[in-house]
Amino acid sequence: MSYDQAIARMYALGHELANLPSAKFDLDHMRVLLEALEHPERRFPSVLISGTNGKGSTASTLASILRASGIKTGLYTSPHLIRLNERIRINGAAISDDDFAGIHDLVDRTAERLVDERELPWHPSFFEMMTALAFEYFAREKVELAVLEVGMGGRLDATNVVEPRVSVIADIALDHQKFLGNTIAEIAREKTGIIRKGGVVVTLPQTAPANDVIGNTILDRGARGVSAVRFVPPVWPASAQYLVPSPQEKAGFVSRYPLSVLGQEILVESPLVGRHQLRNVALAIAAATELQQQGFPTITAASIEKGIRETRWPGRFQVLPAAAGGDPVQTHPEIVFDVAHNPAGAWALRSALSENFPDQSFTLVFGAMHDKAIQEMADILFPLAEQVVVTCIDNPRAAGTGELLQAGSRTRATMTAEPSVSAALSRAFDLTPAGRLIVVTGSIFLVGDTMKELGINP
Repeated sequence: MSYDQAIARMYALGHELANLPSAKFDLDHMRVLLEALEHPERRFPSVLISGTNGKGSTASTLASILRASGIKTGLYTSPHLIRLNERIRINGAAISDDDFAGIHDLVDRTAERLVDERELPWHPSFFEMMTALAFEYFAREKVELAVLEVGMGGRLDATNVVEPRVSVIADIALDHQKFLGNTIAEIAREKTGIIRKGGVVVTLPQTAPANDVIGNTILDRGARGVSAVRFVPPVWPASAQYLVPSPQEKAGFVSRYPLSVLGQEILVESPLVGRHQLRNVALAIAAATELQQQGFPTITAASIEKGIRETRWPGRFQVLPAAAGGDPVQTHPEIVFDVAHNPAGAWALRSALSENFPDQSFTLVFGAMHDKAIQEMADILFPLAEQVVVTCIDNPRAAGTGELLQAGSRTRATMTAEPSVSAALSRAFDLTPAGRLIVVTGSIFLVGDTMKELGINP
């Protein structure tokens, strides 16, 4: 099977969350598939990270630290910006097309056999296939440690078949209520499903309902809680000095601050900016120090410092400098990409904009999935923009422009609608004078499609 055929077969399975029966989420099915593959998930140690917002940033930072420590590191994240291969990486490099096609062929043929033999009631889902493919790749390549981001929830997520060395709980907020519950407490119960009996869990204080569930789960399972608080720098209204211009980029910022780690003082310099990212970096540092104590001695204060500095996690308050040239597509104002896709993410983006671009007016390009809290996100972001361009993403779950305009109507923002990402980008360029800013957000799929239009390789 060729790579293009493998990709086509994957997408033919349909989106993970589109018209999916709740019975599809069943770890027994995932275990049957992995047993037939001779349990690749047991052939490497792992860290499992759940949460609503920040789990990908935490995972990418931790993976960068491990790589800087000389550890052959697998990283599994979702969703992707442009290509499926981005989800599966070893030492920062995405899985090759040939490896993807070959392993997909094995997993797909195994799944079809299991269905034919009635060991599975149906073909595994898109995400189950991706997860099995990642496990098989990591096992074949003999990664020394894999960092796994939970796709959704935790308790019944396909990743939750591993026995992690460390579990990490990032910030919990309302999202995917149709599948996870309608309150923070209900969602937290799903997220904490990755905590093992007698295991280790890295956390930070959160809202009272989340804290209550996390704390009680740790007690009920006899787990050991590791607080990352000591790695969060003090933050107060006058503490914007953590934000400094990036020394390595033409535009943008880094968060820079001293920190005591493993008995030494390091200078944290993270490209992931915004005060919410201080928490994600702290979780990654705490997980790394715990792993060091569990028998990974090459993790040092110096490698933690280096790994944080070298973290790459595109689309998270990523600043693209203004450009001028003969090609209209390559001539554009400064652009900020951010994958905020729920109200908590929108608030984090709003805070980061006020911190990084105070008093700067901007054009907002916005697109979202119809099953997201569009009204709340519009209420948070639209009033800040000088003008808003809404668009429909090429995705079966995407909200139409009429729905987006309706959501923004009560904000009294100046809005216009375009039928495609390409048209929305052109309109934003026309509306935004030199020296101003364009902000692209609302969905990771919108950010990815916009990057593709601009020829950006994430």
